Amino acid sequence: MTWRLWPRGLRPRLLVAFVLVTLLGAAAAAWSSAGSASTALVTVTQEGLTDTLSDQISAITPQLTYPPDQAALDRLRAAVGPDTAVTYRDLRSAKGAATGLVTDALRAAVRTGNRLVVQRITADDRPWLLIGTPVTITALNGERTPSGIEVYAVRDLTGVQRQIDDLTRSAVGTAALALPLAVLLAVLAAGSVLRPVRRLRDTARRLAAGDLDARSPPRGADELADLTVTINQMAESVQSSMATQERLRADARRFAADASHELRTPLSTLTAVVEVLGTMTDGMEADARESADLAITEIHRMVRLVEDLLEVSRFDAGTVRLVAEEVDLAAAVWNCLRARGWTEQVDLVVQQEIWLRLDRRRLDVIVANLVGNALRHGDPPVRVHVSADRDQVWIVVTDHGPGLAETALPQVFDRFYKHDAARTRTPGSGLGLAIALENARLHGGDLTAGNAPGAGARFVLRLPRTLEDG
Repeated sequence: MTWRLWPRGLRPRLLVAFVLVTLLGAAAAAWSSAGSASTALVTVTQEGLTDTLSDQISAITPQLTYPPDQAALDRLRAAVGPDTAVTYRDLRSAKGAATGLVTDALRAAVRTGNRLVVQRITADDRPWLLIGTPVTITALNGERTPSGIEVYAVRDLTGVQRQIDDLTRSAVGTAALALPLAVLLAVLAAGSVLRPVRRLRDTARRLAAGDLDARSPPRGADELADLTVTINQMAESVQSSMATQERLRADARRFAADASHELRTPLSTLTAVVEVLGTMTDGMEADARESADLAITEIHRMVRLVEDLLEVSRFDAGTVRLVAEEVDLAAAVWNCLRARGWTEQVDLVVQQEIWLRLDRRRLDVIVANLVGNALRHGDPPVRVHVSADRDQVWIVVTDHGPGLAETALPQVFDRFYKHDAARTRTPGSGLGLAIALENARLHGGDLTAGNAPGAGARFVLRLPRTLEDG
């Protein structure tokens, strides 16, 4: 619970920590000063009272008779003052209710030690000083012998306690006076520390937003300046790396586009040749016919690859534009299946009549890629489910094959990605799903992949009901 009350921001934490340290320091200093002063005051008061008592006893002692009688004890008690008790064997002279505070421990210490003893106690919520001392007889030769007389005086220390309380209140007041100064110093210190931190934060945000030219000028020679230099060096390295990667990507895109354009014309010629060749295979020998069929297949595969590369290069160049029109979605999907001879292999389920503004050709590309992928790599039945609500339209393609491996899901839309290395010679180029995803996003929608419960792979095309022409 305590940690929840601790502020989370760096600035509030610095302020609170600085103020607490300052207040604790001021309080400790004030309290120490008050404690020292209080101890000194009590010591001085105690010494004054004991000296006064000793002087009073010394002044009256020569006038006493030994062994003393009751009258002698009364004179000694009167000379010492109120709240005093004087004892000699069975004789006792006392005046003042406070004399009842004298403890047995004090009496035992006086008798056994034969010396002056003091004791501080608290009674009735008031502090008292108990003083006990034996009276000695000094002979003419200076020899001192115990007389058997004991004097006990009780002195009220309430006045001293009041002065100690005043010192304590003064210490608290001093610590309280340090609060505004501590807050001011904390604000100034936090500002000087956090200002460069805020500059670094702003620079980091600009870098994260893609502004690779963002830098923070280092100031001073402290750790924050070293951190600023390090961040600037990191930004330089990232900018250089990004520039290099972008140059390489641009070179790769340009190469793919140029190669595709250069290959398009000879491939068109080859296509015409293989079409003629295809009409002549019936009269060929088996080996020659097999070779011709393989050549025809590979030529068609290469043509599709070149067309896909050209389409990808157009996406990379940002030259792709939608040709939007109002389309009956169910009819468009059915025409896509019928044109490829898939109507007998695919179940089309449409919940309602859906008219949507989109690019008919690009929708055909998306559906053909998804269904073709399901037919090649999944098991029947393959189902296409079309549904919609007020804002979104969904086309879901599901097969009943083994599904997508968990390791394949993050990469299934990557260009040239084929999860099964044994399928590198399949008719697909490895670009179909990547092109489908680009076309979905071009419409303002999205394309996701996963596995359907109790079935195989499941691809979901989501399109908005309202298309923004771009």
